[in-house]
Amino acid sequence: MVHVMNWNSLLSGKRFGMEDYPERKHERTDFQRDYDRLIFSSPFRRLQNKTQVFPLPGSIFVHNRLTHSLEVSCVGRSLGNNVAKGLMQKYPDGSVNFPEIGSIVSAACLAHDMGNPPFGHSGERAISAYFTEGNGLKWKEQILEEGGRYADFEHFEGNANAMRLLTHQFIGRRKGGFALTYSTLASIIKYPYASVFAGKKHKFGFFQSEEDLYLRIVNELGICPDPNDANKYARHPLVFLVEAADDICYQIMDIEDACKLHILTTDEAIQLLLNFFAGDRLKRIEEVMQLVDDTNEKIAYLRSCIIGLLVDECSKAFLNNEELILSGNYHDPLISRIAEQARKAYATCSATACKKIYKAKEVLDIELAGYHIFSHLIDTLTEAVMNQEHAYSKLLLQRIPEQYDTQAKTTYGKIQCVLDYISGMTDVYALDLYRKITGMSLPAV
Repeated sequence: MVHVMNWNSLLSGKRFGMEDYPERKHERTDFQRDYDRLIFSSPFRRLQNKTQVFPLPGSIFVHNRLTHSLEVSCVGRSLGNNVAKGLMQKYPDGSVNFPEIGSIVSAACLAHDMGNPPFGHSGERAISAYFTEGNGLKWKEQILEEGGRYADFEHFEGNANAMRLLTHQFIGRRKGGFALTYSTLASIIKYPYASVFAGKKHKFGFFQSEEDLYLRIVNELGICPDPNDANKYARHPLVFLVEAADDICYQIMDIEDACKLHILTTDEAIQLLLNFFAGDRLKRIEEVMQLVDDTNEKIAYLRSCIIGLLVDECSKAFLNNEELILSGNYHDPLISRIAEQARKAYATCSATACKKIYKAKEVLDIELAGYHIFSHLIDTLTEAVMNQEHAYSKLLLQRIPEQYDTQAKTTYGKIQCVLDYISGMTDVYALDLYRKITGMSLPAV
């Protein structure tokens, strides 16, 4: 029997952890409240000091995790609103709350990177390497004997960590974590399966500690199993829109930042962006660009044209594949289903980014530094949590905020406590702590 997901169930305003509390009436919708709750949160504010791709700016401003998330949220709202209009035309009886899709997607976009550690993706890689080839290996047997899932650490994933950050009841905090709606939470889970099924991509959507919480979301929203793999679930349909917003933003913004940092020449950047257009549209864009002399203004105009184009294309791709998405039989990123001209231009941008941007000296330097800092912090803090009777450990544990459970009963729990603390750090905080515990920096006397 084919299980088809239902929009009425998928768009639920029920709050995670607040199921037993009567909801007060608000002027804002439940999903608008999700958005506001995230914007005003400390973990979201800390994204301003977390690397996106390039090192945090000096005299030249480039994107950080905060500006990236805000931009993704704007694009996500546009995608959601487009899709909502299409679905309302397809299902005109008004029985489904389609107008809220834009709000759900924009809130999920704000949260999509909140679980990422400092120093960009090198932070994730440093954690994984510590447990696959570093000192973390000595805890593997003990974790497995206690029934822990070691693969959670071997394949550490920012997406799974976002799920934990948003739902876990840290010490002294309220039940349900951020108490977001079920639909917003489900919309950030790009990989709806456990780490033991991560495969070669090393991607997964929830840690062992949050698996039961995810199953509650699945059951509440009626998310279907993956028809092709009994160990996995289908994505919530709105995940595809969150993913598309992220794909649109990071690729185009990386080109813009690389131009500002002179990794790409102005001519290279402009040509990469012009490739998205042809015929009369290209001619019109070139005419408008002739009206201004400022390079940054030209690139900003091109960027806005491309985002508009890709939003429309990805919206169409979603609507064209809605039935497959609802049955769990659609798996491709929406960006891969756009029109040929745009698809080729996007592929060229991706190839250029891999060749010239992500291997640039500035990017590699932050990767190398982040890797070393992370490895040392994980090693030192893990040793302290595991050997709390040692004199140095007692001092170091006083640096860990009370919300993190250093007294966890299992080895898995103790390591997760360390990773909760470290992944929540900003680049600046991690560097400062590293300097202090290594003696490289001392307080003024």
